[in-house]
Amino acid sequence: MNKPTISQATAVDRRKFLKVTGGFLLALTLPVATNRALADTSIPANATGTAFIRIGADESITVLVGGGEMGQGIYTGLAMGAAEELMVTWEKVKVEPLPAIASWLSAGSGGIRSRLPTFLKAGAAAREMLVSAAAQTWGVPVASCQAVNGTVKNLVTNEVLTYGQLAPLAATLPVPAAPVLTPAANYRIIGTPAARPDLVGKVNGSAKYGLDAVVPGMALGIVKHAPVMGGTLKTTPSVPSGASAVVPLGATATNPVNNAIALVSWLPGANTWGLMETMKSISSNIWNTPANAALLDSNVFKSQAMSLLGRGAPFIAEQKGNVDTAFASAARVLEMTYTLPYLPHACMEVLNCTVRMTPATAPFTACEIWAPTQAPSSVLTTVSAVTGLPKTAITVYPMFMGGGLGRKFEQDYITQAITTAMAVGRPVKLVWPRSEDMTRDQYRPMAVTRIRVALDAAGNITGWQNRHVSPSISAQRRTTPLTAHDANATEGATALPYNLPNRLIDYVQHMSPIPVGYWRSVGYSINCFAVESAIDEVALATGADPLTLRRQLLSTSTDPLAARTLAVVNAAAAAAGWETTAVPAGRARGIAVGQAFGTIVAEVAEIGVTYTGGVPTNFTVYKVACAVDCGTAVNPNSVEAQMQGGIFHGLSAAKWGELKWTAGKSSVTNFNKYRMTRLSEAPVITTTIVNSGAAMSGCGEPGVPPIAPAVANAYAKLTGVRVRDLPFFPGATMGG
Repeated sequence: MNKPTISQATAVDRRKFLKVTGGFLLALTLPVATNRALADTSIPANATGTAFIRIGADESITVLVGGGEMGQGIYTGLAMGAAEELMVTWEKVKVEPLPAIASWLSAGSGGIRSRLPTFLKAGAAAREMLVSAAAQTWGVPVASCQAVNGTVKNLVTNEVLTYGQLAPLAATLPVPAAPVLTPAANYRIIGTPAARPDLVGKVNGSAKYGLDAVVPGMALGIVKHAPVMGGTLKTTPSVPSGASAVVPLGATATNPVNNAIALVSWLPGANTWGLMETMKSISSNIWNTPANAALLDSNVFKSQAMSLLGRGAPFIAEQKGNVDTAFASAARVLEMTYTLPYLPHACMEVLNCTVRMTPATAPFTACEIWAPTQAPSSVLTTVSAVTGLPKTAITVYPMFMGGGLGRKFEQDYITQAITTAMAVGRPVKLVWPRSEDMTRDQYRPMAVTRIRVALDAAGNITGWQNRHVSPSISAQRRTTPLTAHDANATEGATALPYNLPNRLIDYVQHMSPIPVGYWRSVGYSINCFAVESAIDEVALATGADPLTLRRQLLSTSTDPLAARTLAVVNAAAAAAGWETTAVPAGRARGIAVGQAFGTIVAEVAEIGVTYTGGVPTNFTVYKVACAVDCGTAVNPNSVEAQMQGGIFHGLSAAKWGELKWTAGKSSVTNFNKYRMTRLSEAPVITTTIVNSGAAMSGCGEPGVPPIAPAVANAYAKLTGVRVRDLPFFPGATMGG
């Protein structure tokens, strides 16, 4: 049986990209006014569709998907939607990436939930056009024809025409404005486990990542930034032996000074290791150290944040009821402060970008980019801004990503590669060594969160106050000061489903100059730790079972998500045996629940602690029972994989993830000092999918937030020690 396949862009002529003979290409987007079908099945340079289906005269069925594939499964999920409505089996489908002109951003766990309706509509439109073509061919009513597994059957004569035979005529017909969609109850493909077509190449090594791009005659380059954050290039060094050029980098409209260099070689046998060794010969005297370097210190940042908890001018993010009255009349007040450090993205594939200008030297007429990027369309804008070329003269080949996690949405590495290629007059693959990837990241913000809880005499929560202090991702991307709270900072702290009648959530901006960005699950990963730890602390203070307290807070809540959240909490607890199975001696369970990007995830972690000299020095997570409600699970295999990946990611961050600053220098330059969960340390993870029938939501990120509070709550139960400052074990290395 043929399996669905996927191809990845390689070094090919742009005029031949995605070109085939015969058949037709359907481009569909919303609004319907931009829909079109083409007998020529190449992607036009001015393509504007967001869902493309290509049916060849050779019976091939190809779904072209935009966005960046980084393991989250969007190529599979969206193509499943098109196949569903085309009335073909999944095995008949091929998947290819769209060129950037018709692509989109992959972020916010929105790859499938935001685009699936268009792919369903595209599949339905293509099906109706093929059926109409068959009806015309036979001279019969459309109602006498039925699409069946890549063919159209005449229900009267039992004659059959294949999609490949019908495609040329179908391409001449109008695109249906409102094709009839299949009722969800009749889905054949959506909701069933489907093999991901990108996995075969990733397993056998044939998949092409950004680092695999090869262009004839290209040079190789590596980047080196100023060793101190905020440092600048004082003087461009001479070209050392073993290299061919040194290019100053960094000057842009928003950053008018150079803060990096590219060391480039087109000598025979050039490689990144050789360039990294050559880079060591360049004197450190070429850099200016910023005057405020001594203040770029993690201890200083934390001290500033703690001060801002009390005296900072807050922006109100959410307010309900009367918090002042609730605390004034409280029988008891709990106050907890939680801190989280800066975190790098630490993708397995470092930043890289390959550029070819045509001609090699100015004036340029065209540019091609091979890049692992979450935002192909943004790369187009970047290239146009740097080169001055119109977007129609630019081709971006989105490559597979060895991890994105929010980092490969950014454009800094793209800009540097273009600048380098233009400067040296030849194609260039520019790579960030791991040390640069770690020390010049756009980090998850450090944060300090204080939660105050008012309790009445019966132990009920009557007031909830949450103040969040962190650098603002939004503020670092604008030229004017904030005038309201940063929603990225407070997500997961606001809109809680619990019955909290009087609550105030506010935000104070920390003005740290360390660059911050979108780390997998963004603010949810920070705030879920604080909120769900605090809920457990309330349970401990009032003598309630943590599960029982959550049930009570959810069952009495009028929040629209309360009932769904309760169902997910119950599913995770049941899967873990919270009320039915005794915990083995020396272990404890902790529970936490969170919502991110519309998806609700609850996790129960079962852990055991290792002591050295009577002090906890590590813990083992034996089991994680995860329950997830993403509305409708398009591909249950992908949902389960994303939950597992999120749990691994969040667990490593909770236990060991930390990047500290001392005089503007990072404490982490490679994985040797950035501890990760090893395969031998992997817990047994079970995933229960709760199909609520709610609107579809994303799964790439929501598995991350609950694991940190789940293990913190289990740890407190087992040891009596409440960890409020992450990570659990700072300073750990991959040696221990």
